[in-house]
Amino acid sequence: MTQAEGEITYPGDPMCLYAALSVAVHRAVDDAGPLQDAVHYNDLAPEWTRFPSKAYRMSASDDGYRPYERDPNTDQTVFDPRVWDDQARATWIRLLREVRPSVVLISAVSPAHRYALEIAALAKRELPDVFVVLGGRHADETTSVTPDGSRLVLKPSSPVAVIQGGDVAPVIDAVVTGEAYHAVDLLMRALSLATDLGGRTVDRDQVPTCLEGLLAEEGAGPGTSLIVLLSADTCEVLSLRGGSLDLASLPSPYEGFAIRSRFPIFTRPGTNEALRTAHFMVSNACPYRCNFCSESAQLGHGLKRFKADPIGTAIERVCEYAGYGAESLFFDDSVFWSGRYRDIREFCTELARLRDADLGSLDPRFRRYLTDEDSLERLRSMQWGAQLTVDTVVALHSREESADILRLMREAGCSYVYIGIESMSTQVMVNIHKNLRRDERMPWRDKVRQAARLVKDQGLRLGTSVLFGLDGETRASIDETIHEVGRLIDDGLIDLASPNILTYHPGTPVTREHGMQDQLDYHSPRVDNRKPYIYFEEAFPGVVSVLLTEDDIWHIHNETGVRWGGARNDAAPVPITDKEAVEDGELLTRDSA
Repeated sequence: MTQAEGEITYPGDPMCLYAALSVAVHRAVDDAGPLQDAVHYNDLAPEWTRFPSKAYRMSASDDGYRPYERDPNTDQTVFDPRVWDDQARATWIRLLREVRPSVVLISAVSPAHRYALEIAALAKRELPDVFVVLGGRHADETTSVTPDGSRLVLKPSSPVAVIQGGDVAPVIDAVVTGEAYHAVDLLMRALSLATDLGGRTVDRDQVPTCLEGLLAEEGAGPGTSLIVLLSADTCEVLSLRGGSLDLASLPSPYEGFAIRSRFPIFTRPGTNEALRTAHFMVSNACPYRCNFCSESAQLGHGLKRFKADPIGTAIERVCEYAGYGAESLFFDDSVFWSGRYRDIREFCTELARLRDADLGSLDPRFRRYLTDEDSLERLRSMQWGAQLTVDTVVALHSREESADILRLMREAGCSYVYIGIESMSTQVMVNIHKNLRRDERMPWRDKVRQAARLVKDQGLRLGTSVLFGLDGETRASIDETIHEVGRLIDDGLIDLASPNILTYHPGTPVTREHGMQDQLDYHSPRVDNRKPYIYFEEAFPGVVSVLLTEDDIWHIHNETGVRWGGARNDAAPVPITDKEAVEDGELLTRDSA
């Protein structure tokens, strides 16, 4: 994210990294101990030998930095700079010199890609033999194979393409994409087998052979993924196509890592202290097909959910996180339980029942995590939030059904709902895959108002996202959206409104439709990251909507601040209309919501 100060920040816990490492970390810890008992990491286990203790978890700060010790637990092998700046850069260099890792794994979304490459370059500078693996959303969207798996397909901004084209130094040794939970484990074990035990360096020539041997012995594991091994003059591609992936079968992402997030939306009654907040997902993509969004199931390998005992597994995970110290949860699913009311009803009913239980009556499945009254009390008082859509609440279900579901969510501890409004202008909304089951008698703005009213009637806080720069956007539609969202705020129907600028992600349809697929630069080491772009999440010059001028972006920044007031959810300065004064730094700032 971009903060008002121009810093690139990554708030919250790095869940993509935690999830991607879940299988490998779980197996490595299982194998820690006598060599003859090891099943997976039987030559050289990475420095993942033990999970964090309860005392460690409960004392973990909200800082992304972990002190590294002689015998680190799995959490201490993570470098998590919340801001990539000179201080973080110095810390990373110091850590490299202290730890001297054999392997570095990096996860990055598109706006963070240039910084991931810099992190990799620093690793190579300090440790020329270190093996660097890159994954994450940007790699997923830019690096794939043809349907038959015979040919590599690279978008211009792919890390493989920019390295092969000479735009970036060869600082990456492997790129992993897709449903790569088991692929990361496979690659890490191949690297272990290819590591010289004396020098603790990976013999790159041996890695493909080790990978092929492991694949021949045990197969790819569930999920569809890709491993691309880069060398000086070529690359080798392994397309892994296993069975269907059940997210419920994977180890918990937090099994190996402490919960450090604190979301100010969840606060302790009486003190307003932000609560320790765990991220949670029961599905990995969005069932809808909005042309601007990179979370659509159509852009990846389809929508995957918890399959085996989904409700029981999810409840067990809630208990696990309460045992780890979580005081609140946020469900990161694009749509809570994929919008399936049956699942929401069953989950909330069971969670509400469990919150009323006493320690002695708990099912052993849950009691293993709720080992004392403190853990159970965290579950009883736990606040949580989730994302829904206007269509889910208004178009696909009756008012009565939605009111009942929202009531059950509140009774189970939900205190916050987040929905994407995107725009309040009809000329914009006709161009995206929202406003389902359209009815001329109820325009989109009325649907938004009805959805907001249903949420607020149940005593829940409502946060919203507004996206400027979609097809059909003009200065008039911008002003219409700002005004109509302001009316909802005035009427007490919106608590937080987040203004965003359409940013082109490599894999989204709108990027192709606007002719930007060959224009995106997410790799150059220096970018003119300036005002007003820095006031918006993910916005950089050259990757934002071609339908918006820089003057439009200034206008959005200033007018949303004036019209939405304290409900505007960001860290932007108090808006002033004289942008020259802004450039001179004459700013008053307020805390982020």
